[in-house]
Amino acid sequence: MRQDNDLGSATLKYFGSQLKLFRQRAGMTREDLGVQVGYSEAMIAAIEQGRRFPQQELVDRADDVLGAGGLLRAGGPYLVRGRYPTWFRDFAAMEADAVSRCAYDSQVIPGLLQTETYARAVLSCYCPVLDDDRIEERVVARLGRQELLNRRPAPTLSFVIDEAALRRPISGTAVWREQLLRLRTFREMRHVSVQVMPLRRERHGGLNGPLVLLETADRHHVAYVEGQSGSFLVTDREEVSALMQRYGTLRAQALNPEESVSFIDEVLGDS
Repeated sequence: MRQDNDLGSATLKYFGSQLKLFRQRAGMTREDLGVQVGYSEAMIAAIEQGRRFPQQELVDRADDVLGAGGLLRAGGPYLVRGRYPTWFRDFAAMEADAVSRCAYDSQVIPGLLQTETYARAVLSCYCPVLDDDRIEERVVARLGRQELLNRRPAPTLSFVIDEAALRRPISGTAVWREQLLRLRTFREMRHVSVQVMPLRRERHGGLNGPLVLLETADRHHVAYVEGQSGSFLVTDREEVSALMQRYGTLRAQALNPEESVSFIDEVLGDS
């Protein structure tokens, strides 16, 4: 984990040094640049000092304003990869270009569907604890992954979420209600399916734990599995096939999307 953090930090510090160099060449103060790109002076300082990952929007604007000729913009993909721990980077790259993504989550609302406040609350629960800067970096990275929801052409996205995850009021009622209300909005997105696995189901195909299935841009299928002590990509055809069968069973056993929206309404009404 130390090597993962060092690699991401080195990438960020290098970008920050280049941003500072181009800003000084342009004769701008941090405040000047912040006004031009629509961010605060404090944010510009944090990026230059290697303490915050910039949004791609800021990178693009800074490249244009400072006349960097694409040199800052070219660092964007490396910054994106640097936001994630090494063990997650290959999956994140495949996820961004996926044709379809199917997932079962049992403990928390899946990251692609999280609100910013809920994501920050979940990351704040990590043990051993993460420092504040690391939490903010991961919040930005998680929210960045949500670009998949609005990508065109639209991927097919399927989520099965255990009722226990819906009922756990992480960080209190206000954050929890905001998150459940957001879940209801996904019924308006035709390429997104959200299903609830009710606790009353005596057994189901996901009792071995969470899983993610991806269909890649070149039409290959892979799986991703996380656990307490690590995570791994599954590429063996037989193993992926078994997980796909398991997920098919999960979807059949869960409430359908319409029933799931009504169920979420019931949970909100109980609060």
